[in-house]
Amino acid sequence: MTVDIRQATAQHLPTVRQAILDIHAEVRHRDFGLTGDFYSVERFDERLSMYASRPGWSAVLGYEGGEPLGFCFGVPLGPDTKWWASMKEPLAEDFTREDGKRTVALNEIVVRKPWRGSGVAWQLHEAWLSQRTEERVTLLVNPTAGEGAVQAVYEAWGYRKIGEQQPFPDSPIFAAMMRPVQQ
Repeated sequence: MTVDIRQATAQHLPTVRQAILDIHAEVRHRDFGLTGDFYSVERFDERLSMYASRPGWSAVLGYEGGEPLGFCFGVPLGPDTKWWASMKEPLAEDFTREDGKRTVALNEIVVRKPWRGSGVAWQLHEAWLSQRTEERVTLLVNPTAGEGAVQAVYEAWGYRKIGEQQPFPDSPIFAAMMRPVQQ
């Protein structure tokens, strides 16, 4: 399946925000039944605004027949990043040293149910990465999501687990994963 993919930067956020929030609510709440403050639309919108306020934030949204079917977005890790601070086991300083050009964080990738399993997530992921100039990409995944199936998908895409972290007091403990931007 070929998806109409549209790139977005922070300046486009006002025009794509509602589609992102609607997809988040549909997938996280209705499909996966994730509840609690951490998964609320309000908290997600706060995180979206925080990420988009940082230099280099970008997103891709996928459409079929004008209907939004998924998105992914992320931002480079700057010299003042807190990304590595919540690792359960600290990583070597030379591994976590950031300059805004070394590592990009894939903050979210979400696909609506009718399009899951059709390669849409991979297309969104690769379209987003094709615009990135950093050398490596990192992400966090809940290792219990889909009874481990979500993490297995990332592993099939070339990501490897580098540790665990809990970035927010009310968030799950995530597997931190990494791979080169270009494989």
